[in-house]
Amino acid sequence: MTMENFFKIRAEKQDHIVKAGFMVFGKQGYRKASIADIAKAAGTTKGMITYYFGSKKILYMYLIDLCQTSLLQGVREQLGSGVTDFFERFKAITNLQLEAIRKYPGLLGFANSAYYETDPEVVDEIREAFADDDTLFNQLLLEGIELSGFKPGFDPGLICKFMLWAGEGFSAELFEKTDSQELKISCLSPLHLQDESGNKTWYLSLRQHAATSI
Repeated sequence: MTMENFFKIRAEKQDHIVKAGFMVFGKQGYRKASIADIAKAAGTTKGMITYYFGSKKILYMYLIDLCQTSLLQGVREQLGSGVTDFFERFKAITNLQLEAIRKYPGLLGFANSAYYETDPEVVDEIREAFADDDTLFNQLLLEGIELSGFKPGFDPGLICKFMLWAGEGFSAELFEKTDSQELKISCLSPLHLQDESGNKTWYLSLRQHAATSI
């Protein structure tokens, strides 16, 4: 993947292009999105995007790599934090990932779109890129965790899956309800104790059932 010309431009201009790519690919998917659409959203020209990346596919796969790096970096950072409580580590990781979404508002929509992408030009490479993500996340989330914090009979690995599934379902539902990816970031967090109706969130409910203490 050759993108020397892209990395030579100012960081601010790089960010404009990255944000535009996340937004356009996230809304339109790989096949329908065009270099012209991304260029317009980034405030540049189609020729310059092609000059920086060479092709739509190279830009897309670069964004896949950046997406993974942004979302998994918080997991890696937490390994050296000394936090051994499962739920506290999950909260900390989620907050770090929300910081990545604040930087790139279209990141979550892009990740969701890419996960379900079926275009034959990129689908195999996407599957390969995403193949180990869930396993890696589980391993890093559970590494060094103090298991005495769980009630007897609860499987930490299964709880980890439940929390990931709940988070994925929540984000997918949220994006179905809005035409804009410029979302209020606090709405994306599963960590609030109550939703807008005053009901306990899935995070708090699961913690109350699985943990020995809150």
